[in-house]
Amino acid sequence: MTTAQDSAQDPLFALTDAETALLPDDDDVAFYARHGWYLTKKLLADEEVDELVAASERYYAGERSRTLPVRPPRLAAWQPSDGPVQRHNDYVHVESDPLARILRKPLIGAVAARLAGADEIRVFQSTLILKPAVSGEPSNIVPWHFDKHYWSTSTSERMLTAFIPFHHCDEEMGTLTVVDRSHLWKETGREDSMTKHFAERDNSDLERVLAENAAYNGAEIRKVPLVIPKGHMSFHHCLTYHGSGPNRSDRPRRAVSFHLQDGGNEYRRFPLSDGSEAAYNHDVLVRRLPDGRPDYADPAYCPVIWRADRPARRG
Repeated sequence: MTTAQDSAQDPLFALTDAETALLPDDDDVAFYARHGWYLTKKLLADEEVDELVAASERYYAGERSRTLPVRPPRLAAWQPSDGPVQRHNDYVHVESDPLARILRKPLIGAVAARLAGADEIRVFQSTLILKPAVSGEPSNIVPWHFDKHYWSTSTSERMLTAFIPFHHCDEEMGTLTVVDRSHLWKETGREDSMTKHFAERDNSDLERVLAENAAYNGAEIRKVPLVIPKGHMSFHHCLTYHGSGPNRSDRPRRAVSFHLQDGGNEYRRFPLSDGSEAAYNHDVLVRRLPDGRPDYADPAYCPVIWRADRPARRG
């Protein structure tokens, strides 16, 4: 399989002085550690954001730089025949070079590295999302969940997600909403169903789990809708509860949910109560390690976008 990453496995991970000024400072990193989320400065130029929109439209029209060699069992892959529901398309960093070129911008990886306290950041997954401006569309509601539940085969608890809207994104458009400080909660109970993606679960069940965990921790459920200007993005911790409401505007809400892993993350067996094991879509795609485990550092699917042992400046 030929990938966009094959020609870029050894990039110079370096920032200009102007980009370095956009990194989270110590107070920002401390805020992320306390609250489980962070709103960035303007990391993408308007032209880059506009190219994301244009590239996503070409993607929806069928343009692919390459396709996955096999279809994973839980692949999100909206197609026009699915109709005006909320669109989710995984692995766009593999299938679309124009999208990947911007998503893999070293500055994004450097911000993630600062927040996660990591020397290396790799892509874990990327999901292109379009929430249509359709009043009452049930799929527009994303229920409360946290990402680590369906990353149970990952060893790391420093993984994080960048939510990258392609325009100014506010509550009217159904922006990402986080439950403040929920990444610090201890979890009560654990059901096999928690390893399933939120799209496979009942909304009321996920509301129940959120309420039970808040009560168990004696915590307030403080929901914070994130207002994100064009070119900015948010990051949230893999244990932070989040969701989103309906799009009440007159235009679609477009974004990428860009899931990132620190360099120490690896595959682990995660047994379920029936004797089977949890699985992630990567497990049928990535190369195998000598011991037979899926390699979550496979550069074809999990390319490095930041490594701190490279030159720190350019320009």
